[in-house]
Amino acid sequence: MNVDMKNSDGFSKKRCGSIFGAAKQRFMKFLTRCKKFPPGFTLIEIMVVIVILGILASFIVPKIMGRPEEARRTTAALLIRSIESALKLYKLDNGVYPDTEQGIEALVKRPETGTVPRNWQKGGYLDSIKEPKDPWGNPFVYIMPGEHGDFDLSSYGKDGEKGGEGDNADINRWEFE
Repeated sequence: MNVDMKNSDGFSKKRCGSIFGAAKQRFMKFLTRCKKFPPGFTLIEIMVVIVILGILASFIVPKIMGRPEEARRTTAALLIRSIESALKLYKLDNGVYPDTEQGIEALVKRPETGTVPRNWQKGGYLDSIKEPKDPWGNPFVYIMPGEHGDFDLSSYGKDGEKGGEGDNADINRWEFE
């Protein structure tokens, strides 16, 4: 005996003893359960998001990629300030700045030539164990006595040569003041 019954979804269920009837019931039960869960993203939605991200990246990446040289120049300026502070501490302890021959290596290793410091701080005046280099791998230029103050401290920039413009321009301590 087949009886039509309507469930809460409005689908009719025929109660019959056939295999297909039982399968249909399970399938309909599965469909009604799936409606309770939110659907996933469609392929079109995913493609739209990828296109939007690509457009944003095309605007942002060139701006970020042009800044490494600017970051190196800023790092060089910060290193010069740090070395300047260490030189001032050196002078406080020893009464004089290291001479040009001793260079800024005197901040890391006790000088053996020139005016040998009496109160050289054990461990040095910089955190590094070797003479600091600028972000391009070149040594800083230290001159004592300087033309622009007690001492001159410079980085010759990207090209490592005195003078230059743009990325190759010198970074000089006396230009910060």
